[in-house]
Amino acid sequence: MSATEREDAGILAVASAPKPRRRRLRAAFVAVLTAQYTLVALTVGLTVACILRYAVTPQIVAKFEAIEAAFQRLPAP
Repeated sequence: MSATEREDAGILAVASAPKPRRRRLRAAFVAVLTAQYTLVALTVGLTVACILRYAVTPQIVAKFEAIEAAFQRLPAP
């Protein structure tokens, strides 16, 4: 019995050996994905901000100015 226990312990010791190369690859992979996600999020955020600033906001301001002009043309009660 002790011989099989020694064999099992040897197998377990070999199976649980840390693999530093995989850890480095995983860390590098996570860093690349994080950087990519950050760049994509920044690009999307800036694109939405520019669209809102230069395309949507002038239209909204023009509508409010048109409403204001219409109210000023109305006769006073």
